[in-house]
Amino acid sequence: MSNRYTRQVVLPEVGEGGQARLAAAKVAVVGAGGLGCAVLEYLAAAGVGRLTVVDHDCVEESNLHRQPLYRMSDLGKPKAEAARAALGAFNPEVRIETRVERLTAANAAPLVEAADVVVDAADSFAVTYVLSDACLRAARPLVSASVLGLAGYVGVFCGGAPSYRAVFPELPRQAGSCAESGVLGTAVGVMGTLQAHLTLALLLGLEPPVLGRLINVDFRTLHIGGFSFLGAQEPANPLTFIAPADVGSSDLVVDLRGRTEAPVSPFPAAWRVSVEALEKGEQALPPAERIVLCCRTGVRAWRAARALAAQGHRNLALIALGE
Repeated sequence: MSNRYTRQVVLPEVGEGGQARLAAAKVAVVGAGGLGCAVLEYLAAAGVGRLTVVDHDCVEESNLHRQPLYRMSDLGKPKAEAARAALGAFNPEVRIETRVERLTAANAAPLVEAADVVVDAADSFAVTYVLSDACLRAARPLVSASVLGLAGYVGVFCGGAPSYRAVFPELPRQAGSCAESGVLGTAVGVMGTLQAHLTLALLLGLEPPVLGRLINVDFRTLHIGGFSFLGAQEPANPLTFIAPADVGSSDLVVDLRGRTEAPVSPFPAAWRVSVEALEKGEQALPPAERIVLCCRTGVRAWRAARALAAQGHRNLALIALGE
């Protein structure tokens, strides 16, 4: 065994058997940004044998204050590829597979089924719900975190515990982002490191179990809280995100983005309606077998779906189109 791991192998909670389990483990990390950089670095450092990195984005200079895997020489490169290069130089014993693509309902299932643990480091509501649905079906644990400003949380869902939906059945009416609300690099690093720790705890089978636990941190007041959600109930009729390729000819597609935001819709026959018009009942929709609501992040689609459900529509689906 490599001398690299001697300081953790000496721990009774790890030992040679635990280190062997880490070497045999497969972890999928969705998102190679602020959270993902910390997750990937510590999982690679611990000797997790196979890491799959999924990220569609490229390195920008504004990323560097909170994504220390990258250098100025990485600007413009896909994050997944730049992360693989950095981690390979750091620990060549770890196998790293990269997927330079957006995580969607179309590619989530095979990714989840091939992993022992899935880490949600994308900081996207749509991605989190898609991963939670896939992990619940495949009985895989999901370690999900989110950070905005000076606060964040991390929880361990599915895999025998309730899903993310069971704890957070509703999206917020508005979704903040790091670009709009700001974020402190150290806050992201702490939460990403917590994600890595919880992932190792799952792989090593540490006691007490971390499944069904959520930790929240306020970095302004230095308050750390948390709770168990093992008793949370799964929602009866969840709103699900689908991939654009899942849209059928009988679907009525409603693109909630304004024409200034998106002059051309990927769905030529889509109705262009604002979420406010649907919420106020100002726009009636024609009968359809299914109504598919799409926007950039999924938040407006969720709001519109809730409004239409209250008006009697039952077969609804969501799409988050991204940037």
